[in-house]
Amino acid sequence: MQFPIRWDRTWFHPFQDLLESDTGWAGWEHFQLAIEAAETQIVPQFDTLLSLQQIQGFNPLPHQVDVVRRVIGEMRGRAILADEVGLGKTIEAGLILKEYMIRGLIKNALILVPSSLVLQWTRELNQKFQIPAMAQKKAWMWDQYPIIVASMDTAKREPHRDHILSKNYDILIVDEAHKLKNRRTKNWQFINEIKKKYCLLLTATPVQNELNELYNLVTLLKPGQLGQQSSFQSEYVAGKRKAKNEEQLREEIGRVLIRNRRRDQQLNLTKRIVQTIPIELSHAERTLYEAVTDFVRNQYSQAADLKSMLALLVLQKEVCSSRDAVFHTLFKLFQKGEKHKHHLSPEVAHLVELLRQVTYSSKVQKAVELIQNIPDKVIIFTEYRATQDMLIRALAAANIYAIPYRGGFNRNKKDWMMELFQKRAQVMVATEAGGEGINLQFCHHIINYDMPWNPMRVEQRIGRVHRLGQKNDVYIYNFATKNTIEEHIIWLLHEKIQLFETVIGELEVILENLEKEESVEQRLMQIILEAKDQEQVRERLGEWGDKFTQKKKEIVEHNIVQEEIVYGSAKS
Repeated sequence: MQFPIRWDRTWFHPFQDLLESDTGWAGWEHFQLAIEAAETQIVPQFDTLLSLQQIQGFNPLPHQVDVVRRVIGEMRGRAILADEVGLGKTIEAGLILKEYMIRGLIKNALILVPSSLVLQWTRELNQKFQIPAMAQKKAWMWDQYPIIVASMDTAKREPHRDHILSKNYDILIVDEAHKLKNRRTKNWQFINEIKKKYCLLLTATPVQNELNELYNLVTLLKPGQLGQQSSFQSEYVAGKRKAKNEEQLREEIGRVLIRNRRRDQQLNLTKRIVQTIPIELSHAERTLYEAVTDFVRNQYSQAADLKSMLALLVLQKEVCSSRDAVFHTLFKLFQKGEKHKHHLSPEVAHLVELLRQVTYSSKVQKAVELIQNIPDKVIIFTEYRATQDMLIRALAAANIYAIPYRGGFNRNKKDWMMELFQKRAQVMVATEAGGEGINLQFCHHIINYDMPWNPMRVEQRIGRVHRLGQKNDVYIYNFATKNTIEEHIIWLLHEKIQLFETVIGELEVILENLEKEESVEQRLMQIILEAKDQEQVRERLGEWGDKFTQKKKEIVEHNIVQEEIVYGSAKS
């Protein structure tokens, strides 16, 4: 047993004069502080976690603490963290990093994440774990800061690649590591070349299609753990998606992979309460909508390339957002027509004239009315900068303090906007950049002012608010302008494919499979523009929804089989 070391000044009264001299007592205080510092570094038992005493603002869940103990105690700092989405793999990685740093085993670290998550990782490491992480911006930073967070895309390019490969890292952490499943890719080869003592690979889907994907991840982590690829194939693989010697395979994988599942944890996640807000357009707005839709249909029939179709898609979505959003696109088309004497000029000029007649936004007014009846903080998502500005002006006119958040802001300004929203403003009006890389658990009201046509982007928005740490039920308001394409899209997402009940990890895999065939947004655009009437729009969107549902069923069934093969039916 270890006893704390303490000295009381009164014990040394014969030396009082010495202790109170210029150097004596000051030196004694320094000595006492050194003793206390040494005590804090004492680890009574090997599995004692010192990091738990030094984190602020949150309490890790039991399964997260268990992961840290297993990685440090059993796996010697090399592990695949494969918890299901929403169980806090980032927290686990931060605790492991903090624990090794306290023990003096890590002095430098490289954390590679998707570009949209660089800011989030940097912020969480600093705020939750007091780890002085820096977001990589310039090549010179590799040698100046010991803890670097960078995007994978940046890191693998020159001159950054050379800087990284020339260093020895105490730990490498890779988020969304399922992107390393193919050993023939540059990503896999780059990670394999990095010199590292410890390594954490984070992914909710270590196996998506075949067992070889898991073999490739394990090989990055611990080469030879599953033998040579030929022996792995012969010993464990019965087919592309079938395994043999399953019990032995699970035992081998369990030495490097930890997976926690929602059904095994007491998460007490709050509810999602979803409400569709119907909006009736004014006569002028309806006239503009019908004219833009006719214009888009006519041009779609003449579209010569994909680029033309994408421009039409934007215009069709903008007309459901705001007059101001439409204006910018029409102005560009008008300029193009004037410059090239194109035959579109008269049509575009007619649309501009209709646009001038719209003096009132029913959608913006509804947003103001809704927020006036919500006593809490609200985040509004729109897809367009012009609509964002319009909303902030309307809210200010109603004496509602709202702040913007968009991709064009630098990191310092984004942090400042977050601070203002949390401490002062009632409303944040965010463009799509607000759907990535920020955590807003202090807010529990979301308005989808514009509804993205890609279901993944909708879920990313909601995931900023509805996540671990959220203490309230989350209210989601979807704005739907009546008798427009927007109303059809919301029906598809909410009613037909039940987006708000689908797990995000599952959703990502479904869309990844569907987009191998065609872009989701482009397919929906084709359906809408090629339909003869509103009834046929619903019918064809319903058919696409059935396809989504069937894909979802196949993936869920596949995941159940893979879970049984790789992890077993009991909690790993």
